[in-house]
Amino acid sequence: MSDVTLTTLLQLKQRGEKITMLTCYDATFAATACDAGIEILLVGDSLGMVLQGQDSTLPVTIDEMAYHTACVKRGNKGALILSDLPFMSAATLEQTFASCAQLMRAGAHMVKLEGGAWLAESVRLLAERGIPSCVHLGLTPQSVNVFGGYKVQGRGDASAQKMLDEAIALEQAGAALLLLECVPSELAARISQAVQIPVIGIGAGPGADGQVLVMHDMLGLSLSGRTPKFVRNFMQGQSSIADAMSLYARSVKDTSFPAAEHEFSA
Repeated sequence: MSDVTLTTLLQLKQRGEKITMLTCYDATFAATACDAGIEILLVGDSLGMVLQGQDSTLPVTIDEMAYHTACVKRGNKGALILSDLPFMSAATLEQTFASCAQLMRAGAHMVKLEGGAWLAESVRLLAERGIPSCVHLGLTPQSVNVFGGYKVQGRGDASAQKMLDEAIALEQAGAALLLLECVPSELAARISQAVQIPVIGIGAGPGADGQVLVMHDMLGLSLSGRTPKFVRNFMQGQSSIADAMSLYARSVKDTSFPAAEHEFSA
């Protein structure tokens, strides 16, 4: 696989070809995912739950994110590496710059922030300093205590319009990518059509420009025993993890995933 860049992702969107993203936390799985054709490796703060056994992403630190980013970089074979800014690592602009610098030095090509239009100034300043950003909208796990649990976001006309307006504002501020989690499929499609930058969905239906899953979910692994509605077990019927990753990549590309049973309605 040739190196995936922001230009690559924009070209995929313009051609109408779906983009594949998968979480990754170490070198071996990074190499395996690249061999399967995954275009973006997300070093997610989900590692707090799937690797550390925490009950949320909140305990994860910026040092831990930098460590796992460096591990992924060593196994990467050309994918774009996107790394999460963990809880309270971007509370001020000065802290945001320091946290982003740490992740970029560790090997990230782009950083991901959770929030809304209030991030526009940070996004603009990061872009000016050569740091591409992805903004995570919808269900943002770092705000789980504000939401009162893991709930679908963007339901109702007012909430949907607010998210659409925020997406447009963040693109105008310089965001390179948007990620929508647990939003109605119709809204995700509207947002994808309204902005020029790629939109990646998780629990956001087939209308997004690409899809992401937590790797452990994709492999049918869960500490809690609960499987989110938007997850498909790609390990089922496969003889290896490499085969499961390849099936995931093909299923996103041919639009057979996500299917109707993985979607949320307005």
